[in-house]
Amino acid sequence: MKTPSPRRARKAGLPQTGILDSSAYASLHPGYWIVFTGVYAALAETLASMGTARVVMSEGKGAMGMSNLTTFLRPVSEGTVHASARAIHRGRTTWVWEVELRDDADRLCATSRVTIA
Repeated sequence: MKTPSPRRARKAGLPQTGILDSSAYASLHPGYWIVFTGVYAALAETLASMGTARVVMSEGKGAMGMSNLTTFLRPVSEGTVHASARAIHRGRTTWVWEVELRDDADRLCATSRVTIA
């Protein structure tokens, strides 16, 4: 499957991401719909999985979601959802991530704790 160009990804509403060893971020423009809890959870797990995979794949290991606890606080009906994730535990077999999802006004809209095995 071909990866969409950044311009096409933005038009389709796909998240723009950046991944570091112990942190990750993404921005998602919802278009004309209200962001619901499933989108927050999927975005949080995507960042945690990508952040973990970036490190462990070089060791011949994989990364998959084991647990995702997302707490919804407020909807985003316009603008952009900004997600930032940081690894709070980097173990031998599991990583735990804290993810904050905020709107353009920097209001906390959802928070997630994601465990990746």
